Amino acid sequence: MTAELPPGAPPPPAGPLVVRLRNWVGDVLLGLPMLCRLAAAGYGLQLVGKGWARDLLAGHGWPVHVLPATFGERVRLLSHLRGQMRAGTALSGGSPRRRIDALCLPYSFSSALELRLAGLRALGHAHEGRSLLLARAVPRAHDRHELAVYWQLGDALLGGVAPLPQRIGLVLATAHRDAAAALRAHHGIGPGYVVICPFAGGTFDKRDKTWPAFAAFVREDLEPLARAQGRRVLVCPGPGEEALARHFPAALCLEGVRLGTYAALLADAALMISNDTGPGHLAAAVGTPLLSVLGPTDADRWGAWGPGVHSLGGRGTWPSRENVLAAAQARLAAPAPAPAKGR
Repeated sequence: MTAELPPGAPPPPAGPLVVRLRNWVGDVLLGLPMLCRLAAAGYGLQLVGKGWARDLLAGHGWPVHVLPATFGERVRLLSHLRGQMRAGTALSGGSPRRRIDALCLPYSFSSALELRLAGLRALGHAHEGRSLLLARAVPRAHDRHELAVYWQLGDALLGGVAPLPQRIGLVLATAHRDAAAALRAHHGIGPGYVVICPFAGGTFDKRDKTWPAFAAFVREDLEPLARAQGRRVLVCPGPGEEALARHFPAALCLEGVRLGTYAALLADAALMISNDTGPGHLAAAVGTPLLSVLGPTDADRWGAWGPGVHSLGGRGTWPSRENVLAAAQARLAAPAPAPAKGR
């Protein structure tokens, strides 16, 4: 493991940087402020992640390379990116050696091994005995929010501590705004609607993250409230979630919406009510008020991030329908917002 920079030492010069993204939407969004910070410091980001990451981050203009399915293919892709970076550094007259040229955001042993075998000098968190594979391993804080854990890697790479950001600040691509506007026009939807996300991918501490009362809440509480205020209720199922979405007949079901367009739809929503899952983080990332309905999740470590986030329940306890309805009423008391301007 490479030693820590001594106090007061200047950070290494910025340059090309391969960034291995996490595999979940929420984790990618929680790491986004750190990526924006690195880009502002002069790093030329080359992101490697799931196929949806390219669409999600299109507004930021960074190259996003789709992570191949097999270990060998991943090493070959990373080696190719390393070769491109080294060639560019040589042409510019810089030195390609002894510089951190990769950032490993996943905690897995395999992700660090892929970067090492590709010849990249990566910075990442010390985890699962992988410190010897990293050019620099940073101890991971286990009592901080995950956004702060990613932000810590930015501190280490830049050689200085910065205050945590208040917002995620996802930039929406023009194409996604246009696609969302066309979808709303097709269905006759004005701004100020309510979006629900009754789905939840995976588990937390081996417990289901789906609020058991979600269907009854929408049918008996939310839909009458929205109808009385002249608002529509929307649901946007992801792949494999279409059948569950049909359990919510009062909601307009928009199938096949890609993440970038989904983000643009959320930007004009008055409210989102979501389980602990990626779309909840997506709403927070574009500044949409969010009611995050939690059961097993610890919001202090894994919750959505932003001033408009209101978490209900968590740490093993689900909120009551009455509490969620009261929170929704409070956030829908204001008039429906005007269509979102540029962000």
